[in-house]
Amino acid sequence: MTEIEKTTPDTPAAPTPAARGLIALPLAAARALLLAGGIATAASAFLAWTWTDEFPGDLTITGYPGGLQWLTFIAGALTALFALSSYGIRGLGWLLPAGNNAPLALTALGGFATTWFTVIAICTELGGVVNLEPGGWIAAIASLLPVLGALALPEQLGEDTKENLKAYVAKPDRIPAPKALAPWVERAIITIVTAIGLAVFTYGIDTEYGELFIGYLILIAFSLWALHTAGLMDRFSRIVAHNRSFTLAMGFVAAIAFPFTQTDDHYANIGVNILIFGTVALGLNIVVGLAGLLDLGYVAFLGVGAYTAALVSGSEFSRFSGVQFPFWASALTGAAASLLFGVLIGAPTLRLRGDYLAIVTLGFGEIFRIAVNNMDGDSGPDITNGPNGIPSIPDLSFFGFNLGESHDIGGFTLGRFANYYLLMVLIMAIVVLVYTRAADSRIGRSWIAIREDETAATAMGINGFRVKLVAFALGAALAGLAGTVSAHVTYSVVPTPYQFAGSTPPNSAFLLAAVVLGGMGTVAGPLLGAALLYLLPEKLNFLQDKSLLAFGIALVLLMRFRPEGIIANRRRQLEFHETGQLDVPEQATLTDEPAVTKAGA
Repeated sequence: MTEIEKTTPDTPAAPTPAARGLIALPLAAARALLLAGGIATAASAFLAWTWTDEFPGDLTITGYPGGLQWLTFIAGALTALFALSSYGIRGLGWLLPAGNNAPLALTALGGFATTWFTVIAICTELGGVVNLEPGGWIAAIASLLPVLGALALPEQLGEDTKENLKAYVAKPDRIPAPKALAPWVERAIITIVTAIGLAVFTYGIDTEYGELFIGYLILIAFSLWALHTAGLMDRFSRIVAHNRSFTLAMGFVAAIAFPFTQTDDHYANIGVNILIFGTVALGLNIVVGLAGLLDLGYVAFLGVGAYTAALVSGSEFSRFSGVQFPFWASALTGAAASLLFGVLIGAPTLRLRGDYLAIVTLGFGEIFRIAVNNMDGDSGPDITNGPNGIPSIPDLSFFGFNLGESHDIGGFTLGRFANYYLLMVLIMAIVVLVYTRAADSRIGRSWIAIREDETAATAMGINGFRVKLVAFALGAALAGLAGTVSAHVTYSVVPTPYQFAGSTPPNSAFLLAAVVLGGMGTVAGPLLGAALLYLLPEKLNFLQDKSLLAFGIALVLLMRFRPEGIIANRRRQLEFHETGQLDVPEQATLTDEPAVTKAGA
């Protein structure tokens, strides 16, 4: 009898590499190790990790977590939750719509990275492993267990789990179209996610020391990655696509609620600066993200708006010290001045393309800084007071409501920066409205056509020069509008910040990095990019003098792993990736909706 005849049809085939984990463990044992490790990691946060309170956060108390221990607890709880979902427990199947084990591995790695970062930081700052209490060793070992269990799991969920998830998953090898939800359920989900987002952002901005902020970033990065691979981010984006207006409204409600969660006006100061730079980045997003024009001197338009507002603010050091415009007139004047400069600079230069246009805009930015630095009455006309700038800019006042004073509203005390923060939320709402309406209009589609192929767009009848000039002027006006508020927030305007690159924002490199990092062509992307790039040097003191190095490394990594940005525009995502590489269904069009398949119909 031949070897072929000896083989029966019932002989099981050898498992493929995709069906095996990296570690040889039975599937049941791997799942049990993952679940037990997640629970043990969360429980270890209630033990004392060190004997001295010299390490920030006071990790010496048994029975109550402190500082970084809370992050370990959250990571362990998430790992245990995903592990329970992998068992196909009824009511938890919605956590794994993609039908793979990647979220389990990522949450386990997030807990491991957060815990081991804390343990290493304790040993480094306190002078050796002798400073670890038994609780620290238990936490380090416990966080390793779910990683070992995750490495023993195959890529896809087991067949038993898939059977239990049939109510949630149409096909195990792809993210399916979700079940139709009632409109009130979708809006409830958006409300809950918004509340969680506000809590997470507030926790991050309130962190008091660098170690806690680094641990926070580690946990957030792995958690978002896990949610993405699980398919939950894609499902939520579909819900948002059905409720865009409600989602936008909830976003602004959360933004308005932020200062009421703060007891220190310093954090409101951080918030108002993030909104100012985010507004400017959103204006730059029109030029770079929609029209595809590389502008390296964009911060000059912020300076034009700030100097214009300072000149008509009533400051005794202003060249026009007797002139004091109301804010609405000052804001319109600043925006109009920036728009005029945008037209004057764009008209002779926008016939250039690519690197040549970038060099010209870089030159404009430097010319602006040098010009206002020399307008001191000696080297040039006496307009900007030279390097001393225009100080003593008075606070704004609306109908007797002075933004420079503290006010009690509903039992909450709002300080000076909280007042300006709420003003910037209003301006941000106007800017977002202008951006979205322009992007969805005929001129917005012309910008996208110019960005994709200017020659083809011109051949189809689009006036490329006029379209690019409108983008340049509108982006400049939005930056100038933000500059008028910036002048009053900082009390003074000086030439130093308005340069191409520097250790502190604002500068053109910072704004461009915010747009690229966050996601070109989106509304939320530049805001997220501005928040990250402003918070990192603020929270991590060692980065303040190395911000350009950190930005460069971040951009290199982003271009390698996610060139479309953190918050991806669907069109640009499809440009950068093959459909099979995305964790989304195949697309028949470039819209946000997937093609209807027989399985999802």
